[in-house]
Amino acid sequence: MTFSFHPEAKDEFNEAIEYYEDCEPGLGYDFSIEVHAAVQNIVNYPTAWKIIEDDVRACLVNRFP
Repeated sequence: MTFSFHPEAKDEFNEAIEYYEDCEPGLGYDFSIEVHAAVQNIVNYPTAWKIIEDDVRACLVNRFP
């Protein structure tokens, strides 16, 4: 299974990386690594997450430094 971000979600993700990088150098990178790890977990275990509505599940990104 593969994944892709919706174009607007990708833009929002990149803006979040920039925001965290502006807060502290390297933090944006750490954030992006955690998001990609969460996405990889979703791809590997798609039914492991709590159902929040119909066929929508929630996976939280781990805290990062």
